[in-house]
Amino acid sequence: MGGFAAVVLAGGAARRMGGADKPTLTVAGQSMLTRVLAAVHDADPRVVVGRIPADFPVPVHVTREEPAGGGPVAAASAGLALVPAHVTFTALLAADLPLLTGEAVDVLRLTLESAPMEGAVYRDTDGHLQTLCGVWRTAGLRAALDRVAESRGGLHGAPVRALLEHARVAEVSWRRPGPPPWFDCDTDDDLRTAEEWAR
Repeated sequence: MGGFAAVVLAGGAARRMGGADKPTLTVAGQSMLTRVLAAVHDADPRVVVGRIPADFPVPVHVTREEPAGGGPVAAASAGLALVPAHVTFTALLAADLPLLTGEAVDVLRLTLESAPMEGAVYRDTDGHLQTLCGVWRTAGLRAALDRVAESRGGLHGAPVRALLEHARVAEVSWRRPGPPPWFDCDTDDDLRTAEEWAR
């Protein structure tokens, strides 16, 4: 056992941004997807669930949930299918986290190494758990997905909170200066805010 993988969820309809291909939108001159992948540069494999441009500059594995549009839990399962069983830890991340850093991912990994939990995710200042900004024991994430599928009769359409209902996670606070690593861009205003922070 050993190693570290990353599954980045790059699907979704981006309805609040006019249906834009959100992961390809740029912050500080780089696409949000590229910035997220940079934060997990040491992960192997790095799996993107969704579409990527034909000229995407980062070597990644690409897959989609079947059928497409199944939501984040189905997408997580599709991505995890490309992670070898011997890999100990897997980051599960949204593709619209342009302020994520390697340090923030390391904090989650270190927390999980010392906690008897299946995952470690950030808790924001309002007390909400940021499920798609987390690191999981690979076997624990697979088991949680199996439990969700069993309880719901499948993964298609399962909300991301369903993962938390079927797994024990460490809740991690971000105590360092600077923007929160879980800041996601759902609107044009969010994108502008991220651009200001990234300068």
